[in-house]
Amino acid sequence: MTADFFGKTADLRSKRLWLLDMDGTIYCEDGIFPGTLSFLREIRAQGGRYVFITNNSSKSVADYLKKVSGMGIPASYEDFYTSSQATAHFLRQRFPGAKVYCQGTQSLIRELMDAGIDVTVEVEPVDVVLLGFDLELTSEKLRRTCQILTEQSPAYYATNPDLVCPVSFGFVPDCGSMSKMIENATGKRPAFIGKPEPTMIQICMEKFGCTQAETVVVGDRLYTDIAAGRRAGVTAVCVLSGEASLEDLESTPDRPDYVFQSVTELTEALH
Repeated sequence: MTADFFGKTADLRSKRLWLLDMDGTIYCEDGIFPGTLSFLREIRAQGGRYVFITNNSSKSVADYLKKVSGMGIPASYEDFYTSSQATAHFLRQRFPGAKVYCQGTQSLIRELMDAGIDVTVEVEPVDVVLLGFDLELTSEKLRRTCQILTEQSPAYYATNPDLVCPVSFGFVPDCGSMSKMIENATGKRPAFIGKPEPTMIQICMEKFGCTQAETVVVGDRLYTDIAAGRRAGVTAVCVLSGEASLEDLESTPDRPDYVFQSVTELTEALH
């Protein structure tokens, strides 16, 4: 069992709040991983609850709820916390009433607007430029983003630093890679809001009344999922079904508490 590299698993059975990454952890694109449903049932059988926390800002919570429900995953709106929600929370607190230019999907833009953010997609005077994981990216969008960053001096943020997103054949560029492309053109680098920042984890713990000792993060990326768990002071579990590999574990500063090949192996450890 891969988990034997880093410790005993009895501690995991006492966890009340399971914060689960999605892409590369419980599914890949539209295909649910074998063992995911058994894993989620086991969490509930042991008196815990799961919340899906994802850096993928391309979909709203409503979109994610529709997607996982179609996979047979029992979930409600309260079972999600996304980088889009974290971004809206951040913007309301840090930039109340600001005009925000957003390079992102229509789903992200709608979610921000529903949260009361004043969003534009046009070249006009703005206070903040926001970059999301844009599956609807066009050259015209890139031009507008670069023009604003070059001609104005707005605050500049991105929803997440992930370099790639897992897909059926491998990976595609994620928000972190898109930000590097824009940096090459403008010299501007965004600050990132989602994982590895601990904000999403901290908000979920507060919302559900759980302590650090009662909380565990499960994900497939060392520099986002595991790093966020470490920064939040909670147990961090890495699964090797997505981006991270055993070779990565040898050199990472973001060392997980436990490592499993997949959620199937993790479920076995909970018995």
